[in-house]
This record gives sequence, structure tokens and C-alpha cells, in this order.
Amino acid sequence: MTKLFNQLIILTAVIFLAACNTASTDKKTADTMDTKVNFDLAAAKSAIESENVKFMDAFKKGDSAAIASMYTNDALMLPPNSEPVKGAGIAEGWGAFTRMGIKDFKLITEDVSGNESQLAETGRYELYGDGNKLIDKGKYVVVWQPANGGWKLHRDIWNSSMPAASAK
Repeated sequence: MTKLFNQLIILTAVIFLAACNTASTDKKTADTMDTKVNFDLAAAKSAIESENVKFMDAFKKGDSAAIASMYTNDALMLPPNSEPVKGAGIAEGWGAFTRMGIKDFKLITEDVSGNESQLAETGRYELYGDGNKLIDKGKYVVVWQPANGGWKLHRDIWNSSMPAASAK
């Protein structure tokens, strides 16, 4: 009888310890879920819109280095009618765009979705030349990733909504 009693005590202790360990694991899972639930998408969208203002200002100043610094180290820029651009090519690409005679550049964010590790922004752009003449307008998608306490462009693709030039 004593042997059975000792085995029951040991079994009870094992069950108790297992239950304590499960509660600890459940708390860790709940804490992780709270972090994801507590992600403030509205604040992230506001941060993206603020980055877009910096982007437009740098573009208007012709500062392609400032624009390139807004991209992650392994970013890809995917301009229309061109191959993907990465690394130093991003600054060179934006340098070429800033010298095209564009006087005003507008980004209009339509949607931002995602989480603390990656955001997707969709929107529209407008490019204006001399006399506030519309040169181009279109749509874009940017994938943003967190870096250095803020958000950086990781993938950047856009294309025109203007009719294609007719072939002659």
C-alpha cells in the first residue's frame, strides 16, 4: 500500500510540474500574441506618409543620395520599362529621374497593410513639369521593412496610367 501511495505522490508531482510548465508556455504565447495585437497600424501608416513627404522633398531638390538612403540595403527598385535596380543603381536611377525636368512630384497613399515586420503600401503618383503640366500619373506598390528605428523601402514598383505613346 505504501508503494502505491508513493507512486501516486510522484505522479501528482509530475502532473503538477507539467501543468506549471504549460502555464508558462501559454503565458509566453499570450505575450507574443499581445505584441502582435498591440501593433499600431495607424501609427505605421502615419510614419509611411511622413517618409513619403521626405521622399518627395528629396526628389524636388534633386537629392538622389537622400532618396537612396531611404531604401534597405537589399532593396529592389522596379521601374517601368526597365530591369530591376539595386544597390548603387538606386541612387543613379533616381538621379536620372530628377534630371528629367519634373518640377513637382506627388505621392498619394491609398492603403497601408501589414504588421511590425513588413508593410505594403499602395497608392498613386503624379508628376508635373513646367507650368504645372501633368507629365505622368500612375500607381505604385511599396513594401516597407523596419530598419534603424523607422521604415525603409524594400521593394518599389510603379507604372503609368497614361496611355502608351502611339508607334509611328
